[in-house]
Amino acid sequence: MLATNSIADIIRNRTTVKTGFVDKEVSQELVLSLLEDAVWAPNHKNREPWRFIFVSGNRKEAFIDAVLECQEPAKHAATRRKFEEVPAILVAVMNDDPRQKVWEEDFSATSCLLQNFQLLAWEKELGVCWKTPLHIHDPKFRSAIGVETGEKIVGILHLGYFDKEVVGRRQRERTNPAEKLTTF
Repeated sequence: MLATNSIADIIRNRTTVKTGFVDKEVSQELVLSLLEDAVWAPNHKNREPWRFIFVSGNRKEAFIDAVLECQEPAKHAATRRKFEEVPAILVAVMNDDPRQKVWEEDFSATSCLLQNFQLLAWEKELGVCWKTPLHIHDPKFRSAIGVETGEKIVGILHLGYFDKEVVGRRQRERTNPAEKLTTF
């Protein structure tokens, strides 16, 4: 299912992996090696506006607790189960520049980096789900994980090796771009 021959194959075959993770560690070394290539994303004036927080192993419990602090108790059990199934988490943070043009360039660059990361992870048979839940804006959560004033969380990436048969059964479609292309 994951055999690829080109960048186009990886782009077309990559899919978000939300469930079906297997019990296999995602090492910080692997994540760092993927980031070493992903940072080659275009970024205006080479600002490299990003930084990352890696969560795995025994630190996952503290991360889950920080998330639960931002939710009503009725949702705690379901949220805990979801996060316990995820082998590792990568939080992508960018500088939150007050100048609109710079902010847009930095957000775009960080998003490009995250897409690079997802494609590189897929090539290594590592599944990723890019999330932007409400708690990324909550001061309690931000403080708990070390996000500073003047920074924005662009995404929380759930990472893990996955059951290829489960993911392989998913159907994906896209609208033909010709239907969305106009000429000026």
